[in-house]
Amino acid sequence: MENEVAPPGVNINVPHSARIYDYWLGGKDNFAVDRAVGEAMIKAIPGMRYMAAENRKFVHRAARNLVEKEGIRQFLDIGTGIPTRPNLHEVAQRIEPTARVVYVDNDPIVLVHARALMISTEQGRSEYISADIRDPASLLKDPVLLETLDFSQPIGLTLIAILMLIADQDDPWAGVAALRDAMPSGSCLAITHPTADFAPEEVGEAVAAATSAGMTLVARTREAVERLFGDWELLEPGLVPVSSWRPDEQVDNPKAAYYWAGVARKP
Repeated sequence: MENEVAPPGVNINVPHSARIYDYWLGGKDNFAVDRAVGEAMIKAIPGMRYMAAENRKFVHRAARNLVEKEGIRQFLDIGTGIPTRPNLHEVAQRIEPTARVVYVDNDPIVLVHARALMISTEQGRSEYISADIRDPASLLKDPVLLETLDFSQPIGLTLIAILMLIADQDDPWAGVAALRDAMPSGSCLAITHPTADFAPEEVGEAVAAATSAGMTLVARTREAVERLFGDWELLEPGLVPVSSWRPDEQVDNPKAAYYWAGVARKP
């Protein structure tokens, strides 16, 4: 596409994970630089679009389960990405219309679409804040967050395909620990994270493609992902391939989507 025009603050010359993910899901809110990296990663992992779709399905299943089985009525979704319907709040509010959701991302294009698409029920609430997971202290002080969510009641904290963007030297475990510490008892944490455990060569090539474009992309082992949950209790079936977490229907090869996924509850 020639002469691409972006909203203010969006750099169309630098690839962004949210827009690459949008491209894999068949969206239109991406630019040539995003598509180039996205295609390079598809060349490395031909099943990349399938993986993105399976990751999205997990979001829907996790939201349903947290509302129906864990009694969660409010969510903090960090690393939201460009809205893809149904959004988390739509899934939650279909079951519990009073559910509240705060979305967090740091890409201006996400903000543009969030304001237009994240329409809540009359009884519930859906808000968006611009913040960075690398600075959890500032994120947790955001006035919109504090106005929307009640930190005396359980919260569903979702970190979906976002921690891969934080290098080991930036200590994602400490950042997630700070978020966990702020959550009240009974809260739940849902995480998906790409891994090279199932296909080291393919994932290695995809990571190299992202890195060569100036992006940070870290695939982590099951052990490294499990550490992100700290001492919270993993709900059944534990930390498993993303397609295996309480699936609506069985898939032929759960390891065809190279993500670990799990949900844990705070004691």
